[in-house]
Amino acid sequence: MSGRLVVFEGIDGSGKSTQLELLCRRLEAEGKDYKRIVFPRYSNPSSALIRMYLGGEFGSKPEDVGAYAASTFFAVDRYASFAQDWREDYEAGRLIVSDRYTTSNAIHQASKLSGAEREEFLTWLYDFEFRLLGLPKPDEVIYMDIPLEVSLANMAKRNGAGDIHENNKAYLASCLECAKQAAEFYGWRAVKCSEGGQMRPAQEISGEIWDIIFRS
Repeated sequence: MSGRLVVFEGIDGSGKSTQLELLCRRLEAEGKDYKRIVFPRYSNPSSALIRMYLGGEFGSKPEDVGAYAASTFFAVDRYASFAQDWREDYEAGRLIVSDRYTTSNAIHQASKLSGAEREEFLTWLYDFEFRLLGLPKPDEVIYMDIPLEVSLANMAKRNGAGDIHENNKAYLASCLECAKQAAEFYGWRAVKCSEGGQMRPAQEISGEIWDIIFRS
């Protein structure tokens, strides 16, 4: 018996963490069993190469590290997480809800490629992590659809310096373009998160996501 894996995905500042938190609160209120996971796992040894990459130790620009190489950094962290933290829960049939997953490589790393190379990468990515590494494939990917300017405004409200992804507007714009392509390529469920240049009410978005997960 396997569980159900639901992934929240989107560009930086799209509201993934907020919506995952609201989902978890409702799951608890309704007495539904679940396990929450988040990627990358920055406090774990398996994320060492991720921290070096995002910290600029391999180059100050995202494109200084190729899409395939960077993807393996994140894949190793996911493999360690599955083996150490949630394999038993998943195999026991629990609901697993995740903030980011393999799907983030489809946005942030595929954006370094274009044309046929991008589609080739998207095909490779799912095959690499789900067939060759044996990680569970998501049952549902909730794609937080948001314009770049709204995303940037949300990110500007955060405290602290950003990483080499977050501080590169041109790169983020490319990620948004790639995210829309990946959502169509893989069949993710898109949720519109803004109207008229402003975020939609968080509870309104949350209700739509609940319906996707439990009533679709």
